[in-house]
Amino acid sequence: MSISLYQVSVPVFIKFLGNLSLILDKATAFAAEKKIEQSVLLETRLYPNMFTFGRQLQRVADHATSYSARLAGLPPPVFDLPLTTIADYQALIKASIEFLSGLEASQIDGQELREISIPRGTEVRVVQGQTHLLNNILPNFYFHLTTAYAVLRNIGLDVGKQDFLGRP
Repeated sequence: MSISLYQVSVPVFIKFLGNLSLILDKATAFAAEKKIEQSVLLETRLYPNMFTFGRQLQRVADHATSYSARLAGLPPPVFDLPLTTIADYQALIKASIEFLSGLEASQIDGQELREISIPRGTEVRVVQGQTHLLNNILPNFYFHLTTAYAVLRNIGLDVGKQDFLGRP
């Protein structure tokens, strides 16, 4: 049995963005209980040269939506949202899930060899759909997701593997 490009991308992104939203609910309650300002939480990082917690959240959403849009032949969505509170990041996650939920398998499947142009400063990088998903997007998506989770674990939030993985 084969698995499609759509199956290994869009539903996976939706599931893990949903899990991240539930973890953010826990982070909001934790911050309130411990009297941690949300701005402090969002600026927390594991090491000085790493992205902040807020930036990790933003990258998770961006990797999922930008890749999926480009693969479907659409421009990447631009979510004109402020990103200063956890509620703002929750809105970003919700908007990302809504965008992804609007994509059809027929827009993604069969696009394994589609050339995707990705602007990088003054240059444009051209990659193939499946190769880019497997070698860049999924690793980056999970990297930023895991790092965001690790930031919260590092400050003492009681979340475990099941929070990360979610329910089947």
